[in-house]
Parts: sequence; C-alpha cells; structure tokens
Amino acid sequence: MQTTSRPAVPSAPTLHLVCGKIASGKSTLSARLASAPHTVRISEDSLLAQLYPGQIASLADYVACAARLRAAIAPLALQMLQAGVSVVLDFPANTPASRAWMRDLFQQASTPHVLHYLDVPDDTCKARLRLRNESGLHPFSTSDAQFDEITRHFVPPDASEGFHIVRVTA
Repeated sequence: MQTTSRPAVPSAPTLHLVCGKIASGKSTLSARLASAPHTVRISEDSLLAQLYPGQIASLADYVACAARLRAAIAPLALQMLQAGVSVVLDFPANTPASRAWMRDLFQQASTPHVLHYLDVPDDTCKARLRLRNESGLHPFSTSDAQFDEITRHFVPPDASEGFHIVRVTA
C-alpha cells in the first residue's frame, strides 16, 4: 500500500480508526499500527467471532452483535486512551453513524486521532476477499454477493465530519 501522506508519530496517546471496504486492508494496517510502542489493537472481527460463534449469518445479525460489542468496548477504549495508551480500533469506520461513535470516543478522551481511509477499488477487494476465503484464516467468509450488499452501505469519509483523514491507496 502507498500512503498519500504520513502523519508524524504522535507523542500523545492517539485513537487510530480505519475506514475501507471488506478486504481493503484494514486489519493488516491495524496490525502494523499496533506494533508501535504503547499501542493496543482492538479487533471487531476477532471479538465478534469469539463472542458470537456461528451466530452472525446476515447483515442484520452483524449490526445487532456489533452494536452490543461497541457498547462494551467504548469504556475500555476510553480508559486505555486516558491511561496514555494509543488504541487502534480495528472496527470499520464505514458510515457516518459508525464514525460519529468513534468521534465521540476521541472527544471524550481528549486525545488526537487519525482516520486511515483505505481507498481500494472493488475488484481489488474482491480478489483479496476470495484469497482470504480460500485461506480459511479469517473468522468470517464473505461472498461476492455479500460484499456487494455490504458495500452499498459504505460512505467514504468527508473532511466536514471533523476527522484527521489519511488516505491510503492500493
């Protein structure tokens, strides 16, 4: 991946957010960001797979389970940020509503943030998705039809939402 700009390494605890379609590289980038000192990664996919095994079979199931997870994770993320630990929130910041929840987190914590926007074409994402499905290493398998259904809800971030956006291209 190539970034169009690189932020300076922040000295204060920072909330890192990721936005991008399925298989755009959000978790890969999140893992890389979390390798920085005093930084932890919270992975939605991993937690959903552990908390709701076999229970997420539709978009509606995901929405319900993800909402419960966000309610539980928010206080933990705030405590970590306030304790001086940077947090990489590996949750999709793919809609204005999800980003509003994330904005509330860094505002409550009074910490800097970066919204990493992975701007990757659909055909690249689908090719990666097929490879990911074949590998069996990801906790969820997603078909091309499910990709299309979920992607219909994707809204790229806009500067008017109040985020420091770093655009990452394939």
